[in-house]
Amino acid sequence: MLDIAEELDRWARQGREFAVATVVATNGSSPRQPGAALAVDSDGRAIGSVSGGCVEGAVYELCRQALADGENTLESFGYSDEDAFTVGLTCGGVIDILVTPVLPDSPARAVIAAACAAAAQGSAAALVRVTEGPPELLGRALLVHPDGRYEGGLGGYPDLDRRAAGEAHAMLDAGRTGGVVIGEDGSRCGQPLTLLVESSVPAPRLIVFGAIDFASALVRVGKFLGYHVTVCDARPVFATKERFPEADEVVVAWPHRYLEATQLDSRAVLCVLTHDAKFDVPLLERALKLPVAYIGAMGSRRTYLQRNERLREAGVTELELARLRSPIGLDLGARTPEETALSITAEIVAARRGGSGVSLRGAHTPIHHDGATGPARRIGEVA
Repeated sequence: MLDIAEELDRWARQGREFAVATVVATNGSSPRQPGAALAVDSDGRAIGSVSGGCVEGAVYELCRQALADGENTLESFGYSDEDAFTVGLTCGGVIDILVTPVLPDSPARAVIAAACAAAAQGSAAALVRVTEGPPELLGRALLVHPDGRYEGGLGGYPDLDRRAAGEAHAMLDAGRTGGVVIGEDGSRCGQPLTLLVESSVPAPRLIVFGAIDFASALVRVGKFLGYHVTVCDARPVFATKERFPEADEVVVAWPHRYLEATQLDSRAVLCVLTHDAKFDVPLLERALKLPVAYIGAMGSRRTYLQRNERLREAGVTELELARLRSPIGLDLGARTPEETALSITAEIVAARRGGSGVSLRGAHTPIHHDGATGPARRIGEVA
């Protein structure tokens, strides 16, 4: 649901009645992952998607029905030879969808509205909803904040609320969305519960070091992929907002000094495009010690070898050097700045999702590598 938080926040503030259909679990190949949502308001307007087109029509009607009767519904959609092009998934997978009416008297409305407002503002929060369990608890919601506070409730069971909030807080710290199963003893309601935890975290950071023409294209693609993009260069004549209007920040500073003063999390991406030793070596010497998601550096193979020798002389270990992706990007035969930006961001996506970077044609590996599909994690299991 939080993937369409901005629009839902606007609907909630306008006092609209709407229903939200959310993917809560998947099995096999599926177009969208848990958390993906389609919402329909009382005028029939729709936003979002749960399947990329396969079952949208049927889910739209479920939302309309929920608006009419005010009932939460859990529905499964799977592949059927006889019905593959109507309400079946032609990709061969199965998705479970929770449809929740968000009406003025809905128990979860205030929590859902607060969750969408937080996500729309870029604040960290985790939305917890009951997806399987006693009918009267289906769709009940809890909102968990980064400091551990929570609001709402899952049906009048304080111990359950505290346990669910603890699980959601751990998933929020990791920026994860997925299912959690609480056993009968822990649920306090007489039977097991399945919860969907949707984490909303600020956009991951992409820092581009080097205000060159290739950087401008990389900024545009990085923004398209949802990153908070910063351009940093020590040369004020090149590092200007006019040259990089789509960047969130343009910073004039020595790259290594800026890096030392910047807080980064494990999702951060660092792209070094300067290919100048006086900038690259002190920057990479520090960057390769940070637990960030990706570090890449532009340059020819000769530049790469010379840079590595300078980094070794500066005390960088072989294990640290192995983290450096250089020459940067995948082999696409790129020539233009735009093609090069595509090459770089393709490698970033592959690193993030566990992809190989090879053509899917003829491959016998899964299309999706991030492990988001499958059963909900039971409390006590290793994530």
